[in-house]
Amino acid sequence: MTLRLYNSFSSQKEDFKPLQDNHVGIYVCGITAYDDCHLGHARAAVVFDVIIRYLRHRGFEVTHVQNITDIDDKIINRAREKGVSCKELSEHYTGEFHRDMESLGVARPDVEPRATGHIQNIIRLIETLVSKGYAYAAEGNVFFSVEKFPAYGRLSHRSPEEMQAGARVKIDPQKHHPMDFALWKAGKPGEPAWESPWGPGRPGWHIECSAMSIRYLGETFDIHGGGQDLIFPHHENEIAQSVAATGKPFVRYFVHNGFVTINGEKMSKSLGNFLTIKEILFGYHPEALRLFLLSKHYRSPLDYSEDLIREKQVSLDRIYATLGEALEITAAPPGKRPGASATGVSLPPEAEAACARIKDLKKLFYQAMDDDFNTAQALGHVFDALKGINTLLQISKMEPARACLDAIGSGVSAIREVGQVLGLFATEPGVYLQKRRTEKLRKIPLPEKEISDLIRQREEARIKKDWAAADAIRKKLAGANIILKDSPQGTTWEIKE
Repeated sequence: MTLRLYNSFSSQKEDFKPLQDNHVGIYVCGITAYDDCHLGHARAAVVFDVIIRYLRHRGFEVTHVQNITDIDDKIINRAREKGVSCKELSEHYTGEFHRDMESLGVARPDVEPRATGHIQNIIRLIETLVSKGYAYAAEGNVFFSVEKFPAYGRLSHRSPEEMQAGARVKIDPQKHHPMDFALWKAGKPGEPAWESPWGPGRPGWHIECSAMSIRYLGETFDIHGGGQDLIFPHHENEIAQSVAATGKPFVRYFVHNGFVTINGEKMSKSLGNFLTIKEILFGYHPEALRLFLLSKHYRSPLDYSEDLIREKQVSLDRIYATLGEALEITAAPPGKRPGASATGVSLPPEAEAACARIKDLKKLFYQAMDDDFNTAQALGHVFDALKGINTLLQISKMEPARACLDAIGSGVSAIREVGQVLGLFATEPGVYLQKRRTEKLRKIPLPEKEISDLIRQREEARIKKDWAAADAIRKKLAGANIILKDSPQGTTWEIKE
């Protein structure tokens, strides 16, 4: 199946054909380093991490470039508030960003350029735009003239007049048109500035991405990514200044991920619903957050709630428990498996269906991912395969057969292979489950030894048919979020989320 992706240029899915047969150049807009990263940053980071993982998994060589904006109005204002330099502030939050991404399992880009390290590239690009008549200087500033670029608005599918009508644009007397945007900003006292042909100043926000993407990927490259909030004005302006400067197409495919809300409302510090990555990962495993972020198609809106992330954490725990049990059974010597591993044993119909689910996983996974990176559908196929493994695990305890155990083993291998693409199931199940158990134990009011003692006392009460005492112990443990599970092999317990 041919990989198809939704192109914001055409507003439809298109077959993906990179400029070079086996190489993909992708530029993803990075952070402005003035604050901790939030849930919206996490979604964009995980979405494009998976896209890049999948492209590489399918055999493409990928050059991933992602910038760091380390000079900007927000950085200048925040540095002034904190009484530190812009460099000190941006370095601090760049480091925090890297730590957040490492926690989430997001791979570093191949190239991570910073705006302040490419001032000369930016100046040369602006000089080209001025010499071609697409930009003009005004009192130390340089503006791009949108009226000189007839295709302006192609990405957002609006004309400059429509954009102006729908935006709160402060009228600047220096501009020829209200929608003209700054390429270079004249220096102000106390702000960082670099020498330029127009006097001391600093780059505008939009021009840095054009200069750096052209520097590392060429004048035309394959994929440009970012959130839907960047379509206008950022990516619209990138297209205008890049095409005007080079006379060539800028990007072949624009890919944008959807917005994130919290409990149905837009994230906002004023509403008190602004969640940082660190805050979420304080209470949940990073893979639970990845599982949540990938549970909807990347272009769809995604609503965060405590109930949803808790649900994903429970799902992740169950997945690791299934993988752990499957590995334990398939790795055990024949004599120590739950029953003799027989050959020639006919499997019940439900086993045949389970084997089919497992066998089809990779094919169905690729079909979903080839259809515009549909991680929601891909995860659905993973869960189907896990159901198949669980079915076979139960059957193998009653009617063990070599075919059954082989199917379980191949299912685990397939899930772990596709899990690498999604950035999931990367920990050995035993290590994961022990760590989770330790974390849960910290949250309950009873020490583990007391739990074991109470279970033993309950068992003694049951032997004596003292049902009232046994029920009282069960209720006491339930009050501490300890759930008991009785079986012919004895009583086990788990912690309720």
